[in-house]
Amino acid sequence: MIQEVDDGHKRLKRAYSPQFLAEAAQLVVVSGRPITHVAKELGIIDQTLDVWVKAWRVENAASPGPDLSPEQSLEPREALSENARLRIENEFLKKAAAFFARTQP
Repeated sequence: MIQEVDDGHKRLKRAYSPQFLAEAAQLVVVSGRPITHVAKELGIIDQTLDVWVKAWRVENAASPGPDLSPEQSLEPREALSENARLRIENEFLKKAAAFFARTQP
């Protein structure tokens, strides 16, 4: 999607699924990691992630949900953390494959 900015320049505006927004916000809230670190891992702007986290906290403060055991509360955090780590590894492997494909005769 292309969006026109006030100064006349056009830039690409990404569209994220509601699931991605919720998972990204949960990754920050559940892991307790800084927004800047999580945003960098996910490849998004930290101010955008900050807005998502604030919205997630407002939405989930009204409905606390079921009580979870300590083991159950760790599962989503671990899954989100592993998901972010795997995304980074995947991007690295793509870049490495492209590099080696260029260097092959």
